[in-house]
Amino acid sequence: MRDINSLNKVILIGRLGGNPELRYLPQTERAVARFSLATNERYYNPDNPESEIRTEWHRITVWGKLAEFCEKYLNQGKQICLEGKLRTRSWQDKDGNKKYTTEIEAQSIVMLGRKDEGSGGGSYQERDTQDISSNKESIPDSEGEDGEEVPF
Repeated sequence: MRDINSLNKVILIGRLGGNPELRYLPQTERAVARFSLATNERYYNPDNPESEIRTEWHRITVWGKLAEFCEKYLNQGKQICLEGKLRTRSWQDKDGNKKYTTEIEAQSIVMLGRKDEGSGGGSYQERDTQDISSNKESIPDSEGEDGEEVPF
């Protein structure tokens, strides 16, 4: 079979629907965070003189140090730009039925918005998303709250 070139890339700009939920996997102690992201688009209905806004909700999963970054610096309503890829996973529910979900696995996140919202200009990107444990880069200690500038 021929090798086919392909690309799995997602870029979204939106606002968090809730605070990231961080947990650590029991066997590996690897961090994982999940949150929802809302994106809006304006569309025009020919039968209505007003434009309408359509909101799409996306499930976001983040791993490793980037997950810890999200838990520390992101909260509900923050505007971000993220780059990642689509991932589909499956599991069995309590009745034994196989279920599927498609999520976006974020690989880099840039905080957007005004400085007075506490979110302007910060970003974080995993350098090696396959082996997070080998990444020795650490999250800055500064909280970014109390008016302190987040060191990015």
